[in-house]
Amino acid sequence: MGLRRTRSLVMKNMKMFTRQPAVVFLLLLFPIIVTATFGLAFGGMGEGGLTNFDVGLLNLDTTAADPRWAESFEGNLTELEGITVLYFDANESGQSELLQGNLDAFIVVPEGFGDSCTSYWNSPFNGSTWTNTTVELYVDSGSMIASSAMPPLVQQVVLSTIFGNEATTLDLPVDIGSPAMVEASTFSQWEFMAPGIFAFASIFMIMIVAQSLTVERDGGLLKRLGTTPLKSHEFMLSQVISYMIIAVIQVLLVFATSFVIGYRPATDASGLVFAFGMLLAFSLVNVGFGLIAATISKSAEIATGVSFIFIMPQMFLGTFMPLGGGAETIARIMPSNYVTEALTTLFLRGAPVTTLSVWMDLALVSVIGVVVLLMGVLLFRRYGTR
Repeated sequence: MGLRRTRSLVMKNMKMFTRQPAVVFLLLLFPIIVTATFGLAFGGMGEGGLTNFDVGLLNLDTTAADPRWAESFEGNLTELEGITVLYFDANESGQSELLQGNLDAFIVVPEGFGDSCTSYWNSPFNGSTWTNTTVELYVDSGSMIASSAMPPLVQQVVLSTIFGNEATTLDLPVDIGSPAMVEASTFSQWEFMAPGIFAFASIFMIMIVAQSLTVERDGGLLKRLGTTPLKSHEFMLSQVISYMIIAVIQVLLVFATSFVIGYRPATDASGLVFAFGMLLAFSLVNVGFGLIAATISKSAEIATGVSFIFIMPQMFLGTFMPLGGGAETIARIMPSNYVTEALTTLFLRGAPVTTLSVWMDLALVSVIGVVVLLMGVLLFRRYGTR
């Protein structure tokens, strides 16, 4: 009899979900939109492909005794793949184009550049005799890629100008590895973000659980159920089963959307099954937090705000957001962090399912899920139905 009542409540919950557009959006459409949006937006970034830069060049060393040094600098710069050189006659015009975002970088070859290079070769081991000059480099501060890529590129051009293309053969105490020997990563920015997106997509279940339960309580449904033979544990079990069904659908939708837009994790079928189980365990955590939020909320509106107390830390400290310093330490107490770490190990590092660390992550998330869920059930049964 108890199982029949529980099943009836589960069917009631599922019908209620499908009849509320906002619930359908957050639980089903939201994970699809998040996955597709991030996948399409970041899928082409960081794949190791060639990035093109528009670089402005102003040569002030036109009256040098030996102008070939500046000409060599210019030639080495134009020979770089992905670099388009635009020439300027004045510093002001180049700075203006950079400010407007029409240039990724602006380089000024100073007067005396050739004399500086000549002074080095006249006495390469006596720095006191060198004529020092500075090549001015200005980069587009609005472009993270240009800000990080242009300084080493210009340094490479300077070295090639002074030492030639065989600079690495100089008799120096430190060898410099040839950039051609470094293999660029073929991972896109989306592939780095994907493990965190899977955890991110299910975090908002906290808010739906909290809102749904407070709405039922405020509408008097829980009081009416109290006049029936329904036991409290049957009601709570029906809630957990209902949201776990939603969690299964969410995970399937996120994986399906990822595959449709071309994502292929570096794991096999067993790794996908493991990831599926990990995300279900994480769903227990979110259902538990939702029950706690519903317990301390007096209305659905308040439940929304309270839910973000549990949503925001997990979202920013345990998914795809870059962390550093103290944030990394705080992230160690976030369940979502262990989900992301396990999926990163499987999907990016290509580790086998037998890797101990991923099982430790699963065990930790499962234990946290059970503890938080039991805490939420007990609190809601005692205080949340009033």
